[in-house]
Amino acid sequence: MSLPDARPEGVRSMRVAFIGTGVMGRSMAGHLLSAGHDVVVHTRTRDRAEDLLARGASWAADPASASEGADIAISMVGLPSDVRDVHLGARGTLAARQVPTIIIDMTTSSPSLAVEIASAAARRGSAALDAPVSGGDVGARNATLSIMVGGDASAFERARALLALMGKTIVHHGGPGAGQYAKLVNQVLVAASMVGVSEALAFAGAAGLDPHKVLESVSPGAAGSWTLTNLAPRILKGDMAPGFRVEHLVKDLGIASEEARARGLSLPGLELADRLYGALRASGQGGLGTQALAPFVAAQARDLAQASVRAQASGAAQGGAQASL
Repeated sequence: MSLPDARPEGVRSMRVAFIGTGVMGRSMAGHLLSAGHDVVVHTRTRDRAEDLLARGASWAADPASASEGADIAISMVGLPSDVRDVHLGARGTLAARQVPTIIIDMTTSSPSLAVEIASAAARRGSAALDAPVSGGDVGARNATLSIMVGGDASAFERARALLALMGKTIVHHGGPGAGQYAKLVNQVLVAASMVGVSEALAFAGAAGLDPHKVLESVSPGAAGSWTLTNLAPRILKGDMAPGFRVEHLVKDLGIASEEARARGLSLPGLELADRLYGALRASGQGGLGTQALAPFVAAQARDLAQASVRAQASGAAQGGAQASL
């Protein structure tokens, strides 16, 4: 059965290489398929692409094979090292005999790597865009992602209609790397917001309040946020499945911290979030969703409070003993 054609009027069908079909990439590639584009996928674990293959996508053994003759190649992978391999590696997109006209990396990665890929693409007669996204698994499924783009302005205009199939808010921020810088701003906000939600829920619990009623009260007011609306309910259900993994946010916060230091900035909120999420990953919870910070913070808060009570009791006992001498 053929899929309905959801392409905007006047937009031709394109051959699109899509590398990385994880939690978000699978949905994003699916929107391109639904729009009638010819999608060739590659991912390290083929099983993750089976539903796309069943819907009509083609399989390629590596990024170079997927990109051969494609109009556009898109990557949505995990780490900057993965981005480098996918585009600059021996079997990367830019190793294809006939490279795509436009390379789009939608991973949150290093701005300097985005500049490097753009330079390498230009040498092959292609253009590269860094286009990281925000919105998590929900935004990916609903095609409501916010897409932050850096790179050549004319390439952005040529790719805009394709990006619009995956996201609702699409903003060009400047030259190569600018999209990654905008995403780092987003991650600073996301991490600080989750720290706030985690502490607020811990406080509500300690005060004996019904957390569901608390969310009902505070979500529509000045404290409202995407994190509060979308992730706090998951926390209350004990649902720690990843819409975005802890280990990936740790990577992002590390990049943001490095970029801040390079600019002479000391950002205490970022540093706190970086430490907390680093400790959460070190505890073996790196594969969980970022909302797993909430029970971690609550447990830490209880442990610290109990330690403080014990210390005070011990101090009082020692003071009493000295007074009796």
